[in-house]
Amino acid sequence: MILTSVVRADQIGTNILKDLPKADIYILGEIHDNPTHHDNQALAISRIAPQAIVFEMISPDQAKAIEDVDRGDQTAMARALQWDESGWPDFAIYHPIFKAAPNATIFGAAVGRDDLIAAMKSTAATTFGKDADAFLLGPLPQDQQMQRETLQLAAHCDALPAEMLPGMVEAQRLRDAVLSRTTLEALDETDGPVVVITGNGHARTDWAMPAKIKSARPTVTVLSIGQLETTPNSTPPYDLWLITDPIDRPDPCEQFR
Repeated sequence: MILTSVVRADQIGTNILKDLPKADIYILGEIHDNPTHHDNQALAISRIAPQAIVFEMISPDQAKAIEDVDRGDQTAMARALQWDESGWPDFAIYHPIFKAAPNATIFGAAVGRDDLIAAMKSTAATTFGKDADAFLLGPLPQDQQMQRETLQLAAHCDALPAEMLPGMVEAQRLRDAVLSRTTLEALDETDGPVVVITGNGHARTDWAMPAKIKSARPTVTVLSIGQLETTPNSTPPYDLWLITDPIDRPDPCEQFR
């Protein structure tokens, strides 16, 4: 059944997470190290009751490794996922998400390092393979290419050489496409609804997961939620968005200095 579409670009409070519009797929964005964002995701999941959850942070092999692990056991989950070796923030802030829907099937959509390097050296389309066009992996319009390179430069503290930026964009596009394909596979296998746990960049409606899913499967309804720490200067590219308190963190640009 095709569900109703959602109101676009509305700011919400956390209370709305308890009563979200209906959708086949919910993309719940985050700033990775903000515990409040994960608490909000867990709250939304507890009300959505998804049949599947897709994680940007884990691979298909990691998802398989936790099939028979008690999701209430934080230590056992972290060990099975080898989370401490992953480079992601402390598993303790992600654990509530896994507990929020204990019977949902877990899918991993992390892209391996070799594939990311391949995309950077060639293109996301070449690395992705079949159905690349359906997932919008053809050449980008020049204005979008420049905008995305500028965003990649800012995300890396203006420290990357210009010649690296096109490859960084291709790596991001590959991640978007793999996340989208995995999410549609999860929807097909479970009938949904499906929740996606990912960074805000992949939740953008203009060119990231929502756009790719719409292109590949036009009848599927998607609700994208961004979580921010500061008030944006313009309407952010999400269906719904909310602002939370920022957390204290070291200057991320210090490593580049």
